[in-house]
Amino acid sequence: MARPIWNGTLSFGLLNIPVAVMSGERTHDLHFRMLDARNRKPIRYERVNAETGREVPWRDIVKAFEYRKGSYVVLEPEDIKGAAPESHEMIDLDTFVGADAIGPEYFEKPYYLVPGKRAEKGYVLLRQTLEKTGRIGIGRVVIRTREYLCAVMPRGKALLMNLLRYPSEVIPLSEYDFPATTSRVSKSELAMAEKLVETLSGEWEPSNYKDEFRERLKKVVAKRLKRKGAVEIEPEEREEEEKWTNVVDFVALLKESLAKGTRAPAKKKAAAKPIAKSAAKKRKTPARQRA
Repeated sequence: MARPIWNGTLSFGLLNIPVAVMSGERTHDLHFRMLDARNRKPIRYERVNAETGREVPWRDIVKAFEYRKGSYVVLEPEDIKGAAPESHEMIDLDTFVGADAIGPEYFEKPYYLVPGKRAEKGYVLLRQTLEKTGRIGIGRVVIRTREYLCAVMPRGKALLMNLLRYPSEVIPLSEYDFPATTSRVSKSELAMAEKLVETLSGEWEPSNYKDEFRERLKKVVAKRLKRKGAVEIEPEEREEEEKWTNVVDFVALLKESLAKGTRAPAKKKAAAKPIAKSAAKKRKTPARQRA
C-alpha cells in the first residue's frame, strides 16, 4: 500500500482537518543503465576535481553559488538551513477563488488528501462547500524542504491538492509572437473546421489512452532477453497512531472565523486534533516527516 508523503492538517479559518498527503500520480518509465560495451560492466559517475582529476569524497564537498562565470561564493550548511521553510505539516488555505480562475500553465503535480481517523465530518464539510460555491482553496504547503503554492479542489469524493507554479516560473505570453485575428481565415474554412471538430468530438475516456512507445519498448526488451539473455550485475554498495475526533462544534468555529475575518496562522507543528487554534496551542503533536 502507498505511504503518505506526510500526515498533518488542512487548515482554513479556525478549522483544522487531519489529512494524509498521498501521491496522485504513478510513473511507468523504463530505467536504463549505461554499460561499457567491451565487458558489459556498469559505468560509474564519480565526483572528480576539475583541476587535479582526483575523486573527491563527500565530506570534502561544499555547496556554492556561481554568481559570475568561474566565480563562486560558498554557502555554509547553516546558511541553507536558515533560508529553508519550517518543516511543519500544514496546508494553510488563505484564499478561495473561482474554479476556473487559474490557468492550466500553473498546475504542476497532483496529490490526494485522505482524511485522518474520525476527521470525515470536517473533510466532507470543506468538500461540499467547495462544490457548492464553485471555488478552490489557495494556500501554501511544505513538502520535504521546499514551500509550494497549492490549490485544493473537490474531485468526486476526494479533495485533490495540486502544487502550483509560482508566477515567476511561468513564461508570460508576451515573450512570444502569436497570430491575432487574420482575414486570411475565411468563413467557409472556419465552418468546415468547426464541423470537423464536432465530428471528432466525444467523451473523455482516460482508459482509451496508453503509452504506446513504452509498450513497444517493453516488447523490444523482452525479445532481446530471449535472444541474448540478460547481463547480471552485482548490486553496488550504497552509502503510535494519532487518534482524531469528530466531536467539534463546526458551526461555532465557522462563526468565529467569519467574525474575525482572518485565516488560521501557520503553526510550527501540526495539530493532533481538528480543534480550534486556541486549544491546539495547549497540545502540540510532534511533527512526522515522511519521505
